[in-house]
Amino acid sequence: MASKVSLKVKGKTNKGSKGSEDRSTIQCLKEWTTWTMKKAKVITHYGFIPLVIIIGMNSEPKPQLSQLLSPV
Repeated sequence: MASKVSLKVKGKTNKGSKGSEDRSTIQCLKEWTTWTMKKAKVITHYGFIPLVIIIGMNSEPKPQLSQLLSPV
């Protein structure tokens, strides 16, 4: 017999009803989505400029790093 894994969810839950199980699943999905979006925002914030520099250095003609960083 397989054991069922349960996650702790903040807030009130009614034990024994099918609706509360659906609500806890939806609540867990909302929390996971929020957590994922926060992490994606941080990764995008700190990773965008290095990504542009790396792509620029791999293009033709090959520029120097100082040419990529200078505003002119």
